Amino acid sequence: MSYPLLTIAKGKEQSLQRKHPWVFSGALASDTDGLEDGQIVCITTKKQQVLGIGHFQHATIAVRVLTFDYEAIDEAFYVKRLENAYALRVNIGLLDEQNNIFRLCHGEGDQLPGLIIDFYNGVAVIQCHSYGMYRQVETIASALKIVLKEQLKAIYHKSSDTLPKREETTDGYLFGEVSVPHLAIENGVKYHIDWIHGQKTGFFIDQRENRSLLGKYAKDKKVLNTFCYSGGFSLQALNSGATLVHSLDSSKKAIALTDANVELNHFTDRHSSIVDDAMDYMKNLKEDYDIIVLDPPAFAKHRDKRHQAIQGYKRLNAHAIRQIKKGGLIFTFSCSQVVDTQLFKNTVIAAAIEAGRSCRILEQLHQPADHPILAFHPEGAYLKGLVIQID
Repeated sequence: MSYPLLTIAKGKEQSLQRKHPWVFSGALASDTDGLEDGQIVCITTKKQQVLGIGHFQHATIAVRVLTFDYEAIDEAFYVKRLENAYALRVNIGLLDEQNNIFRLCHGEGDQLPGLIIDFYNGVAVIQCHSYGMYRQVETIASALKIVLKEQLKAIYHKSSDTLPKREETTDGYLFGEVSVPHLAIENGVKYHIDWIHGQKTGFFIDQRENRSLLGKYAKDKKVLNTFCYSGGFSLQALNSGATLVHSLDSSKKAIALTDANVELNHFTDRHSSIVDDAMDYMKNLKEDYDIIVLDPPAFAKHRDKRHQAIQGYKRLNAHAIRQIKKGGLIFTFSCSQVVDTQLFKNTVIAAAIEAGRSCRILEQLHQPADHPILAFHPEGAYLKGLVIQID
């Protein structure tokens, strides 16, 4: 085992000693011009003390640390990490007759930074967010086969949308092959999952527990689900006894996915779809909704867009707060990592003040346990939400 050595600049080693898994380019004292994207490197102090081993990339985050020990990054390493990740999901009951959709690996939260693996009823979909993971995807696939054994039907690799466009990347099956859309179940609701043509890995798994919570409030209620994509919140509300659910999205393709899932679960008599811009539609609602779900895509992916994102969240929430019936509930979310929990809460409060209505916070929401947050990596907390009641 021999990895290139990169020296950390004096005074920059504290974050690694606190087990933070990122090394920024400005913290390196070594010349990195001769290194390739994805190469495995060993980070040391100037006195040659090993601080960690990780994947190098020519980027702001120069090294994603895989281990703080001196060990080989091989198939056995990935087997060990993935066994630990899989055991967590099994122990919290995410694989049974009511659920066969979960995130098997959540990057830093499972001590595999740059690697996402989602599981859909026997199919593992790998998404690499670093060239280091991309270079080792065949090894990761072999480790997955060892860990999941007979439960694994296929492995699909989808990283063409998540890596910098420095070279051509190809998506495709690494093991087995399953036709899409593929049937899978979450909280007893059936979904068509299409990891080839769909967004991300085909489904937004991180809202599972929040969808379940909506179900507890939705019985005998009229619900509007904005930014619906494939209809996750809509289906859970219908399955829990909502009298009427409207699914709204600006994408006709998303509405087609929702309609297909509604038909799959035989809920068509209580559901209608709307193709429109959510911000425009929310200005003048034609239905007296009991519950409105606001689950937009990230309004800001970089810190320099944060103010713009806050204004977007404020406008969206203010429209909903103005329009909803007295006593109605709003499930409101942000998946923008640069907008933290307190800032998002303050933005929603500001929207209520602007709308001139009283607002009570009933629930404070976040990502589920299969999207764990490494204690040493607070940046891993990206999803935040509130359930508010408007008087």
